[in-house]
Amino acid sequence: MNRIDQKFRALRTLGKKGFVAYIAAGDPNLKQTGALAREFERIGVDVLELGVPFSDPLADGVVNQLAAERALKSGTTLRGVLDLVRNLRRQGCEIPIVFYIYFNLVHRYGVKNFAKEACRAGVDGVLTLDLPPEEGAAFQQTLTKAGVHPIVLIAPTTPTNRIRTLVKQAGGFIYYISREGVTGMQSKVATTIRDRVAVIRQYSKLPVAIGFGISNPKQARAVAMDGDACVVGSAIVNQIAQNGRDAKKVARFVAPLIKEVKR
Repeated sequence: MNRIDQKFRALRTLGKKGFVAYIAAGDPNLKQTGALAREFERIGVDVLELGVPFSDPLADGVVNQLAAERALKSGTTLRGVLDLVRNLRRQGCEIPIVFYIYFNLVHRYGVKNFAKEACRAGVDGVLTLDLPPEEGAAFQQTLTKAGVHPIVLIAPTTPTNRIRTLVKQAGGFIYYISREGVTGMQSKVATTIRDRVAVIRQYSKLPVAIGFGISNPKQARAVAMDGDACVVGSAIVNQIAQNGRDAKKVARFVAPLIKEVKR
């Protein structure tokens, strides 16, 4: 069974919500990304989302854009991130890992080759930011055949007929974007989350993880109550920008977020 499925099944059995942490792979370098992954697993992060750095990250706000820039400057490539995951698995790291990636990188790598190598490395899911469902069905099928879950995004503005199309292509979990716009920390969470998640649940039994804009423990708790997991990215990435060479210090920032989600 895919690690994502195992994790959400275990959380459901315990009656707990999940915590998904996003970081940019290679920020400040791949060695430190590995250290962060091991620390995150130790403190109880349920799923690790690794952003594969890209030169034109249109879905990201300034915090994650700068992280991608730092990662590219450190020499991070898609192949390097795959090698990182492979090494983590060899070291016994079992945290579910999802790639947050722009399709240009997959296309240049080769779709079938990417799916095969992602599976062999130990990647559990792939979230492709800029591939519309009308053009992505074949890629999603290639991932599924390789044993990697295609994670799909659903936004507050996604119409019902499009939700039905998206969830048919999804595996692992649904990523619900809690607000319009790009990634980034916000002072408050959207008030429409519960209603929109209820609509998604009409068409899919997959867990729903809610992200975009969550920046503190109180927000993480509120969002988790409406879904199966919450995703925190920019707030963690901002800590890495300040303390990225001290994985334990970053983990101390993340730990209270996890505690609130699981209480």
